[in-house]
Amino acid sequence: MNHTSRRGFLFAVGGGAPLILGAADKAGSKKPVIGEGAHSYEVTHDWGELPAEIKYGNTHGVCEDSQGRIYVHHTVNAASESTDSMVVFDSHGKFIKSWGKEFKGGAHGLHIRKEGTTEYLYLCDTKRGLVVKTTLNGEEVFTLGYPSQAEPYSKPGADGKPIKYSPTNLAIVPNGDIYVGDGYGSSYVNVYNSKGEYKFTFGGPGKEAGKLDCPHGIICDQRGKEPIITIADRGNNRIQNFTLDGKHIDFVSGTNLPCHFNFYKNGDVVVPDLGARVTLFDRQNKVITQLGDDSAANTWNSLRKEPRDKFIPGKFVCPHGACFDHAGNIFVVEWVEVGRVSKLHRVA
Repeated sequence: MNHTSRRGFLFAVGGGAPLILGAADKAGSKKPVIGEGAHSYEVTHDWGELPAEIKYGNTHGVCEDSQGRIYVHHTVNAASESTDSMVVFDSHGKFIKSWGKEFKGGAHGLHIRKEGTTEYLYLCDTKRGLVVKTTLNGEEVFTLGYPSQAEPYSKPGADGKPIKYSPTNLAIVPNGDIYVGDGYGSSYVNVYNSKGEYKFTFGGPGKEAGKLDCPHGIICDQRGKEPIITIADRGNNRIQNFTLDGKHIDFVSGTNLPCHFNFYKNGDVVVPDLGARVTLFDRQNKVITQLGDDSAANTWNSLRKEPRDKFIPGKFVCPHGACFDHAGNIFVVEWVEVGRVSKLHRVA
């Protein structure tokens, strides 16, 4: 593990009027409503007052802190004056601050956790191959680099070079152990203790039970008698459950290209699905509804490169991250070149 001195990366963007992305909507136009029954949501696309100095790149991660602030991690657009990758809003979408220049191009996984009385962010950087723990202001606590202690990474690959490592997301279990999914690298999950000391590795490339192909998202499911690890096994088009020691339990059906997870306090789960929809599961992992489903069009991989006005209101393009807020609303961020943050306000 690379220990570095605690240093701040906070940069509050000032000057210039804020750019209200949603302002392009015609006055009085009705916002789309998606979902059904008790799970109906009014959609606000391009939520948040983004400062003119910041232009989103691919919006990859989103979370809410205990004060109701929303954190969005994005790769930074080439045309952006500011290179800050983390943008923080209040619950109404007013810009508060930004930081994270060092994550430009690599901003990906985003996890928030309260430890004692303090909240911390855990960030995955796919470009630099790092997991970084920070304060809510971006001050670095520790960094996990290349997992050379793990057996699969301890020797060179067939080409004589170290095997690829590019962590996409992480989960933290009740005892503080950190599970890092090497989604864009070699499809292993590497486990560390709360201090960042290596413990063990499981998974690895393959299609059989217990093997993975792009473990893109990962979370600790504590809804049952014992906590388990749930993985968005995206390359295998499935969700897979494991024991905490890395043994396969079962599969969960209902998604096409699952990216990540977030739980609501009632046990519901939101799963952003890269193939143009967001899936809601109940606490028994049964599909409640598919939100903003445009998967049948099969245009998501080309549409993601189009300008904002090509996106269809009420339909998703490439959902990549999603989270519930404290009131049961849902925030969805998408893997589109111009970035998109949508708020789904629960209306039922």
